[in-house]
This record gives sequence, structure tokens and C-alpha cells, in this order.
Amino acid sequence: MPLIVISGYPSSCKTTKARELAKYFEEKGKVVKVVSENIAVPKAGFRKNEYFSDSQKEKTVRSDLKSEVIRLLNKQDLVIFDSSNYIKGYRYEIFCATKAARTTQCTLFCAIQKELAWKFNKGRNGTDDNLKNDNNALLDNSDVPYDEEVFNGLCLRYEEPHGNCRWDSPLFVSFPNDILDFQGIYDALFESKPLVPNQSTQNPPLSSTNHLFELDKLTQEIVSDITAARKIGILGPVSVKATDVKVNIPDSINAIQLNRLRKQFLNYTKLHTNASSLDKAPQLFVQFLNSNFNK
Repeated sequence: MPLIVISGYPSSCKTTKARELAKYFEEKGKVVKVVSENIAVPKAGFRKNEYFSDSQKEKTVRSDLKSEVIRLLNKQDLVIFDSSNYIKGYRYEIFCATKAARTTQCTLFCAIQKELAWKFNKGRNGTDDNLKNDNNALLDNSDVPYDEEVFNGLCLRYEEPHGNCRWDSPLFVSFPNDILDFQGIYDALFESKPLVPNQSTQNPPLSSTNHLFELDKLTQEIVSDITAARKIGILGPVSVKATDVKVNIPDSINAIQLNRLRKQFLNYTKLHTNASSLDKAPQLFVQFLNSNFNK
């Protein structure tokens, strides 16, 4: 699902904007999933202000929220991540997950003056004790106010998103009384190309239990064939087992250099080769050696 990451100070109308976005995209015929911090905290059994005062509790719920977002990501529908998302590194982790899912993402920054956010916060009248789970409805602490110490701490720790950071881009900024740029957000998510995954966001290919052992054994045999040929004075291209490709060994190469190249090849194939390509490994290793010898 394309992803909207909502970020902002406490009491900056994040949940209100999330609901507006959900309504808009549902009217567009999209399936919308909202992942909300306001629901995750009471679901985990934590009181709102105690949760934000305890880094371990906060870390646990942040991890759960990220896992839920990643689970829902695909290329068709929409995920709205309603949370403070105040840590820059955390937003980057979400961005990497979006790239790995080959889908699109944008960030909505709910901008607000700290004084106005505190005024909104004081207007809330809910308590954790009044949260009830009637008819199996999810608990929601949106109307529970922050303590002043917690509020100030969250504002102090907040790392504002910036449009020039790729993990916050495209960035949409909205103040409490602003009308959201619904069309711009829609175009960013459904009319633009998905993020292109790179090696850092890709899972390594799966390999069988004995794959690396067999690969190590094959490359050792090839190096042994080469060193044996050199010992008996064979010059020019050398034939090795399991492949028709010959190794063109320069006169200056020695066993230490061959083994160093073999280790480089093994490290590379751990990341780029799966078990089904084991039969091609000898040929690839010989080609790897030839390409390095010709440099």
C-alpha cells in the first residue's frame, strides 16, 4: 500500500488530518488502513503519560507500529501512519521499508506553534481511566491530554521533517486550519513512480544450508588446479574442472593473491547468488578471476 507518514508536535491535529485523509481516499474507492499510535498505546496496556515517560515502553510500541506498517505495505491501497514520528532515524527506517515494498510514500507535517498546541492539549478532557472497550471497539486515547512535562519533552525531542531529505519527501505541510492538498497527496502516491529499492533495502537471497560449504569447496578446487598447473610449468590459459572457460593467469600471480581473490568472490556471492546458481559458480569464478587478471 502507498504510505502517508504523519508527523508533528503533540496536539497538532495529526489524528484529525488522518481522518480527513481516510475519508477522502475512501470516497476515491481506495482501501485505507490507519495505523494509530493513539490505539497502539492503550492496546499495549500503557497509560498515555506513563508511556511517553518511559523510553523502553515507547521503544516497544514504536517497534510494533513499524511492524504493522510494514505488514500492510503493498502497491494498491493506502496506509496512513498516524503518530508523532518525531525521530528522524525512525522515519528513515519507514522510508527504507517503503522502498523494499516497491511502493510510494509521502510525509504530512502538521505544523503548529507550540503555544497553540498546548492550548489544544488543555482543551482535552479524557482520562485513561475512562477508556472503555464497548462492543469490542479499539481503545483510543486521542482525547487524553499530555502532562506539561511530557508535552514539553516531546516538543524538545521533535526532529522536524524537511523536504530536501529523501525520506521526508515529498513533504506536505499543513497548519490546523488549512485545507489539505488532497490532489497533491493523491498524485504523489498514485500518479508517481514507486521508490526504487537498492541493496541496503533488499533482503539477501535465500540459500541452502550447505550452499556456502559447496561453493567454498568448488573455488578451492579451482585454485588448486591453477597452482598445480603453475608448479609443473604450464604457461598460457589453464583448464580447470567443472567449466569450459580457461583461466588466463599472468606470470606475476601467486597463491596468496589467488586466495585473496577467492575470498572476494565468496563475499560477493553471499549477497548476490542463491542456491540454484551453484552449478554456474565455477564458470562465474573463472570469469571473475580473468576480469581481475586483466585489470
